[in-house]
Amino acid sequence: MTYIPRELGKQLKKAAQGFPAVIVTGPRRAGKTTLLRHEFPEADYVLLEDPDQVGRASADPRGFLEELRLPAILDEIQNAPFLFNYVRSLIDTKPDLCGQWLLTGSQDVPLMRGVTESMAGRAAVFQLYPFSTEESNRVAILLGGFPEVLAKPSLSETWFRSYVQTYLERDVRAITSIRDLSTFRRFIALITSRSGQILNKTDIAAPLGVSVPTISQWLSILEVTGQIILVPPFYENFGKRLVKSPKLYLNDSGLACHLLGIRDREELLRSPFHGSIFEGFVASEILKHRAHRGRDRGLYYFRDQQGLEVDFLVDQGNSRLTLLEVKATRTPKPEMGGPIARLAAQIRGYRLSCFVVHQGTGDAAAPRTIGPAVKAVGHQQLHTIL
Repeated sequence: MTYIPRELGKQLKKAAQGFPAVIVTGPRRAGKTTLLRHEFPEADYVLLEDPDQVGRASADPRGFLEELRLPAILDEIQNAPFLFNYVRSLIDTKPDLCGQWLLTGSQDVPLMRGVTESMAGRAAVFQLYPFSTEESNRVAILLGGFPEVLAKPSLSETWFRSYVQTYLERDVRAITSIRDLSTFRRFIALITSRSGQILNKTDIAAPLGVSVPTISQWLSILEVTGQIILVPPFYENFGKRLVKSPKLYLNDSGLACHLLGIRDREELLRSPFHGSIFEGFVASEILKHRAHRGRDRGLYYFRDQQGLEVDFLVDQGNSRLTLLEVKATRTPKPEMGGPIARLAAQIRGYRLSCFVVHQGTGDAAAPRTIGPAVKAVGHQQLHTIL
């Protein structure tokens, strides 16, 4: 597969001109290594999943680092977190020398703990997700956005199966001691089937026979390793009692389809999960668009106790909100914008943009008006309104 430019690349090059270190986190196999090696081809490269490299680094951390030809990429640095202190020490000897240390990590919690303790003020931190539709027209609901799946779609089932096994056996156990992996697998399958729903930990815990604190811990693992998206409710109170629990989505729609046993487009269209998978796909596209530009998430949903619900609210800053209703259809209709219009009528102090996001393609994907102050836009053109 020919290298496909990533939107985050521009941010990394810019940050490397102003910070001694640049750190890229994100889900395993999202393309972090390929991105850094492409944007910084002159950099020395070390993979810290190699036991020999980790052994050398552990035996003589300072000597290991000083032998590198800077700039240097330290890939999967969460496997050698002790290096952070030494990298910090080397940075402090030449604090004005920028873009010398380029680090990647797949597990946010251990990695960011090292950043907080050792690299504060010295590193720019970014998150890379799998490809978005903005970056590649190969991205689709059935395939998702992982680079290796897009490169070899015919092997997607094998790749996803291997990814789940590797993720369970390596990343999960590296973060916490989960004794019963079979129950954890059932947990992943269960939350996939509840994608797009408001999170109820008690309802998830009961069929698995585990405690609510265990569910909280497992959800945290999935979130910090970039496997799920938890979308919080919008924090403003428009004179109503609001639902306070987040909504849950899988981050990659291809993985969600795999876990639900959906193998082709016909199965997807017949599936009762079609709408929720598409909704999660849109949530992921929003997240990618913002993260790959170095912006905060700014993604929320709205639901009050009277039942008014809007799928997504995107805080654009400067008192601007984009309201989105997501529909798995190619034919958006005016009534689909009803919830958005009702909520918009209650919001004061914000400049609003209101859209129904649908699955239309080609000319039908371009933004067009379907009702008073409400437009429709195809998901492939979502980036043009964010």
